[in-house]
Amino acid sequence: MKGYIHLVNGNSFEGEYITNHIEKDISGEVVFFTGMTGYQEVLTDPSYKGQIVVFTYPLIGNYGINPVDFESKKPHVAGVIVYEGNMHYSHFQAQSSLKEYLDSWGIPMLGGVDTRALVKQIRKEGSMASVLSLSEKPDPSLLDSQELNETVPKVSSKEAVTYGKGKYHIVLMDFGYKKSILDSLLKKDCKVTVVPYDTSFEKVKSLSPDGVMLSNGPGDPKQLNHLIGNITAILSTFPTMAICLGHQLTALAFGGNTRKMLFGHRGANQPVVDVQTKRVFMSSQNHSYEIEEESLKGTPLSVRFRNVNDGSVEGLAHKSLPILTAQYHPEANPGPAESMNLFEEFLQTVKDTSWRDKVYA
Repeated sequence: MKGYIHLVNGNSFEGEYITNHIEKDISGEVVFFTGMTGYQEVLTDPSYKGQIVVFTYPLIGNYGINPVDFESKKPHVAGVIVYEGNMHYSHFQAQSSLKEYLDSWGIPMLGGVDTRALVKQIRKEGSMASVLSLSEKPDPSLLDSQELNETVPKVSSKEAVTYGKGKYHIVLMDFGYKKSILDSLLKKDCKVTVVPYDTSFEKVKSLSPDGVMLSNGPGDPKQLNHLIGNITAILSTFPTMAICLGHQLTALAFGGNTRKMLFGHRGANQPVVDVQTKRVFMSSQNHSYEIEEESLKGTPLSVRFRNVNDGSVEGLAHKSLPILTAQYHPEANPGPAESMNLFEEFLQTVKDTSWRDKVYA
């Protein structure tokens, strides 16, 4: 059935629904992902909550859906746009097609779209409100009413859950964490307690962690300004690693500022340089917001990682506290695993127990 993606700038793109036809229009911010693979991880990454994702690679779905590459228990995207997405799939782990998976969750996939032209629009004018529709003309109210509501509560855990029996106890603050972050910690001999995003400092301290991880998540970090005091207390007490949204919250906690990017970074091929070692590596990324580097002046934070393409801040280090952050995804799902050593660096600060007597005295 014929369908359309309508943009708030007045442009529309025609395609055909690959999945079962939708009964009502679907609205969401339209963004694009540049990786050639990794669509299963993208669909189930909570950071994409409520977004309509355009895949720039023209053939999506050719290795199907398998039981091991999910980043959460369900997909979080509002819709999917591809050039071709209904080809025969082939992979030894595959259990269903991309179409079958999306149909099972009622998520529309529009195919046959001129994705190159659509992405050029986004690159020129930025990520924007959009509507997936059966109609040639969009409902103006759906485009005008797309407010950026707080999304973290929709994807965060509702209660604390502990995984593993490792030597080092890590509290994972869940702003919309990816399963691969949890898996990476478990493989490093950690016991991990996943807690809701708004868990108090007192509750975290009562768990007696050896370190804390602030996870990735969706939306504008400033929507969580009411939690900055609590986050600052946690950061100032425990060895901490922060990823993506957690990285942005860390900057806000110490007096920095964040801003929305034109179209963000979403893909598995973003080059990053370690300012400390001068080493360049490829990274997996998914974010719409960045840290204003000029806002870091006068704060105890310094730039540790930088994007090679546009110079944006990709990671921070605290000048005196054991805090390390990354805007990119060191767990590398989907993407290259060149930055996995960041977990080792974090755990080195966890193994240094000089801070424990002061905190747990």
